[in-house]
Amino acid sequence: MIFNSIEFLIFGLLFFVAWPYFKKQNQRRWFFLTSMSFIFYGWWDWRFLFLIIGSGLIDYFCGIAITKYPLKKRLYLIISLIGNLGSLSIFKYSTFFANIADDICQWFNISSHFSTSIPEFAIILPVGISFYTFQSLSYTIDIYRGRLKPTNQIFHFFSYLSMFPQLVAGPIIRARDLLAQLQTDRIASPLQKWNGIKLIAFGLFQKVVLADNLSYFIDSAFEGKGNISGLPYWWTVTIAFAFQIYCDFSGYSLIARGLAKYMGYHFKMNFNHPYLAKNLKMFWERWHISLSTWFRDYVYIPLGGSAKGFFYGIVFMCITMILSGLWHGANYTFIIWGGLHALFLTIERLTKLKRRITNFGFGSLAIVITFIQVCIGWVYFRASNYHQANDIIAQLFNFSDMSLNFISTYFDNLFYLWLAIIIEICISIRRKYSSIYTLYKKYNLDIIMVALAIAMSIFMRGEGKQFIYFQF
Repeated sequence: MIFNSIEFLIFGLLFFVAWPYFKKQNQRRWFFLTSMSFIFYGWWDWRFLFLIIGSGLIDYFCGIAITKYPLKKRLYLIISLIGNLGSLSIFKYSTFFANIADDICQWFNISSHFSTSIPEFAIILPVGISFYTFQSLSYTIDIYRGRLKPTNQIFHFFSYLSMFPQLVAGPIIRARDLLAQLQTDRIASPLQKWNGIKLIAFGLFQKVVLADNLSYFIDSAFEGKGNISGLPYWWTVTIAFAFQIYCDFSGYSLIARGLAKYMGYHFKMNFNHPYLAKNLKMFWERWHISLSTWFRDYVYIPLGGSAKGFFYGIVFMCITMILSGLWHGANYTFIIWGGLHALFLTIERLTKLKRRITNFGFGSLAIVITFIQVCIGWVYFRASNYHQANDIIAQLFNFSDMSLNFISTYFDNLFYLWLAIIIEICISIRRKYSSIYTLYKKYNLDIIMVALAIAMSIFMRGEGKQFIYFQF
């Protein structure tokens, strides 16, 4: 079930009615959280439960064994890595790797049928597998590093791993952040509950009003339904997708954080207005923070980070970004997306151009340049294949066709793009001028904004769509 559905509304009401009774005692709280989260996850396909349970059991027992048998802790970490990355490879990457093998064989005129030999069960992609796999892996890795003690209570572990608000699309929560919270009966204060409601309301607004209303315009463009071309058209499409994916994913994260806060738990911020970043390093400190910090802590730093010198720092950064691209999907387009960010980040490190631009007082220009780079990357992220992406990139820099006729055709959809842009600008102004923020708090405009967000989510919602990051 998805957050913007009647099924989840019923599920949520039942959960929060029963929650005060179950949360008072540890074993009951953990069992209730686990069972309700399994119902939430199994709603898509009950067979997916076997995978998360299997993956979780491996890490639960490996975590205990790492502490109990320190001389063999490397072996148990390897078992955890093989179990998690193995299942991820089978269900997410087997078809991709098989196609690569077929392409290589075809290059050498060798007949092969790897892609058609994959079992049918491996073609189905379980919802959220990349998220809970990384979450589970961080548990055993942190135990191996001595930064976390394993839990001996199996439902304590599974209530952490499968907690429904963030299960299928993040944020990726570290065990050391959530396991301790789950050990006590946390009572949400009225202020925490109000903050939770605010997050849920604003998250739903981002998803059903902004992201879903932009989807028709974007899907029509990438599916070739409009048969429209030209530089203004494709830049508008690209910028629209940038805001669609941001509002879609940020909206999910806000709802997840809001639900957790209403329960008495705290999830760290996952998005911090990334399109206001003045360079790509800052962008990645603000975009999908839980994933970018995961790759930093478990890939980039273990490789050596910047400790081995400037050159190796760039090499390790490039490896990390390409792996991040591969994490997002089994397609060449995602690898190119990660490679483009690696290239842009390398140029940024070598030239320090944006820092100089900012130091000269042209911070807004640095924001625009960074946003353009991000948008170019989004083309490969959204395109069906790299051939389509290359054609679109060519359109973005073809000044021969400057037609604006598409605006009248998609005027209703483009209204929501302007609304999203205006909201980001207003947030930027509010942050820059503290007096505006003080005025906002003084007259308690939160209530008005929440009421407006809820009203617009009811009366201006777009066609219901699954969250984009469910596919990862």
